[in-house]
Amino acid sequence: MDADRLKRIPLFRDLSRRDLERLARWADEVDVKEGRDLIDQGSFPHEFMVIESGTAEVLVDGEHVADLGEGEFFGEMALLVEQRRTATVTATSDLRVIVMHERDFRAMEDEMPGVAARIKGVMDERRKSDATRARES
Repeated sequence: MDADRLKRIPLFRDLSRRDLERLARWADEVDVKEGRDLIDQGSFPHEFMVIESGTAEVLVDGEHVADLGEGEFFGEMALLVEQRRTATVTATSDLRVIVMHERDFRAMEDEMPGVAARIKGVMDERRKSDATRARES
């Protein structure tokens, strides 16, 4: 993975060159065809993903709850709270994703706590949004 490509992703944009290079060692790029599930609700977590290009949709219990695009990430919640996946994410176009496997995600948490804190902040916002949506239903 190229550190310059990571710099274009909002989550990583303000990291130092050194931190981007360290992060790049833990990340892989994967091309995904439209229609493929990237994660399945109920499965055990093994990776965290960031969309580099393309789009995906998020389904909970078969219902569409969100669309994801370039720079957005998913898969963090199950890794951070060590639970099964809470949603299915399906490619709605051909995608290029940056994948960080669980072992590397844990190393990033330990060695780059600032990045981990950002990811946790987004996760907390998503959980609040989910709770609000549940109350409104």
